[in-house]
Amino acid sequence: MYLISACLCGVNCKYNGGNNFNEKCLELFESGKGILICPEEIGGLSTPRLPAEIKGEVSGILIEKSKITNNKDEDVSENFIRGAKEVLKIAKEKNIHKAILKDGSPSCGVNFIYDGNFNGNKINGCGLTTYILKENGINVISEEQLGGV
Repeated sequence: MYLISACLCGVNCKYNGGNNFNEKCLELFESGKGILICPEEIGGLSTPRLPAEIKGEVSGILIEKSKITNNKDEDVSENFIRGAKEVLKIAKEKNIHKAILKDGSPSCGVNFIYDGNFNGNKINGCGLTTYILKENGINVISEEQLGGV
């Protein structure tokens, strides 16, 4: 069983109201092997919503040394923290040890995120939900790494 970013299965939950449809993710979900999650919506943010990026190290968010802000410089860290913790709770309740999440997202990014300046620059790193899941022993891959799952 996998946690799967809902946007990858065609759910319109991206910040701009769209999705990131991926056929393989939808096949996994439709075969009963996935639970759809959107940490940002679970954390109380609406869709559509302003774009958000991590300012600083993801590991610093939980100890208030870093934050997640939207493009109006409003701190939305609490929403992201709440969503990430709820996703971890779902994983534990359902005994899920694998996740397929959307790269680039400040929640779900696996291999890269944006640099916090809202200029489109990508940097190596992961989103907050990915960070929390990995810290709790859950194997997280991006949709690009899906391959023969």
